[in-house]
Amino acid sequence: MNTAKDEVKAILNKLPDDCSLEDVQYHLYVVEKIRRGIERAEKEGTISQKDAEKNFSKWTSM
Repeated sequence: MNTAKDEVKAILNKLPDDCSLEDVQYHLYVVEKIRRGIERAEKEGTISQKDAEKNFSKWTSM
């Protein structure tokens, strides 16, 4: 398992040299959100695409 420091280094290596601190923060934010989403899906499970579309339809028709 990579350490947080290793992951930050990997992200920095992928970004252009002229990126801003805001760019770095955004990419770190996105990676963390994805990680949390995967962990949550593993703990709580997921729903099918069909069920997601039904739920979305309900939420947007109000």
